[in-house]
Amino acid sequence: MSHSKLAICEYVWLGNVGYQATWDLQEEWAGEIAVGRRLPTLMLLEHPHTYTFGRSGHQENLLWDAVQLQERGVEVHWVDRGGDITYHGPGQLVGYPLVPLGRPDPTGKLDRPDYLAYLRNIEAVLIDTLAHYGLAAGQVEGLTGVWIQPDVASRCPHCPPAARIRAAKLAAIGVKVDVHGVSRHGFALNVDPNMSYWDGIIPCGIDDHPVVSMADLMWKSPAIEDVAEVVAGAFGRVFGYEMRLSQAD
Repeated sequence: MSHSKLAICEYVWLGNVGYQATWDLQEEWAGEIAVGRRLPTLMLLEHPHTYTFGRSGHQENLLWDAVQLQERGVEVHWVDRGGDITYHGPGQLVGYPLVPLGRPDPTGKLDRPDYLAYLRNIEAVLIDTLAHYGLAAGQVEGLTGVWIQPDVASRCPHCPPAARIRAAKLAAIGVKVDVHGVSRHGFALNVDPNMSYWDGIIPCGIDDHPVVSMADLMWKSPAIEDVAEVVAGAFGRVFGYEMRLSQAD
């Protein structure tokens, strides 16, 4: 019996990289993917302390002033992904999938991909990853991201009291598909970040749901590089790729 060969997606661990440098690298690599000079790529990394506003961002959702931002060492960027404000920082696994989701026709018009299906697939990757660690996460109707329900949080060792009342966000997602049909930006999974940095924002403009981390939910959180490997495997299963580890250029 013959088996169809899966397309290859490379994944690369970049370590802790500044936001602007990674944004520039997305631009470069996505351009190469669009013309076939690079394979689809999943970038996995951490950022220094950073707040980013998406296209739906509202300045009032940034609660800290310039002095507080400087004291806490936080950069602020307005970017071209979807969504409002979010936090990136050490201890948080960030993933930027650069994969073709649609192709321009001969007139240059993009064969529009199913954006909603893409978001749901990213959520599925993270839900699968968390299940690997024995964490029951899921989706919340009408909201993007990956969530822990109160009945789970009520049994966790370090969850804030609010997480025992309403669903708590464990991973945020904000994406873009460029004019060539290649995805940009992606997801941020809270492994073991400093949770006090969420005090400086109204995350994603949602003020009635708390934010938690894997470290809140587990007696001992895994190393972020180990979580990156599990995410890469889940990404291949959900999106139908053979995942291949690569080195950054």
